[in-house]
Amino acid sequence: MKSKLFATVTALALATASFNLSAADTEEGFTSLMDGKTFDGWKVTTDSPSTWTIKDGAFVANGKVAHLYYVGDDKPFKNFHLKVEVMTDTNSNGGIYFHTNYQAEGWPRTGIECQVNNTHGDWKKTGSLYDIANTGLTVAQDNKWWTQEIIVQGNKVLVLIDGKKVLEYNEPAGAQPNKDYTRKLDEGTFCLQGHDPKSTIRYKNIRVKRL
Repeated sequence: MKSKLFATVTALALATASFNLSAADTEEGFTSLMDGKTFDGWKVTTDSPSTWTIKDGAFVANGKVAHLYYVGDDKPFKNFHLKVEVMTDTNSNGGIYFHTNYQAEGWPRTGIECQVNNTHGDWKKTGSLYDIANTGLTVAQDNKWWTQEIIVQGNKVLVLIDGKKVLEYNEPAGAQPNKDYTRKLDEGTFCLQGHDPKSTIRYKNIRVKRL
């Protein structure tokens, strides 16, 4: 009887320990960029900071335009593998920026946005590299968590949703930044988008591996 009880308690302890491990802890080479409880390592823009809250371990965007930048590492990210768990309410629009830089307000002028949008009116859907390489296919579902991966290596960008490739972009030689929004591969940090008061996006378990 004692041995059975010991085995049960041990199994429960192991299961609890496994449950408490973050994805970054179980994925070799990945580093977690958030603790799920605070904004440590992140900086909200000044235009509408109340847009961003934390609930159930996730950054939640709902409100006027405001962005949340990762500022926890002074070394810029160039080649990397980023993983973010995302969930949207119906008709919501958001995005995950990379190769960007902190700015106090407005839409990020540097970097590239990987679109988050399943049912919002904008035809450019989840996985698009906004206004660079776009897909109109719906590859994720509202009200359900999915994993959005962005892999950058040299001039190549891969976007995966739940492990399936939805977009591959090879930046042509000689590509130049646009006037208002660079939308060009470079280096920099990451940024999450709060798009509008009618959109609710949740981002959690954000982790990255430098390549």
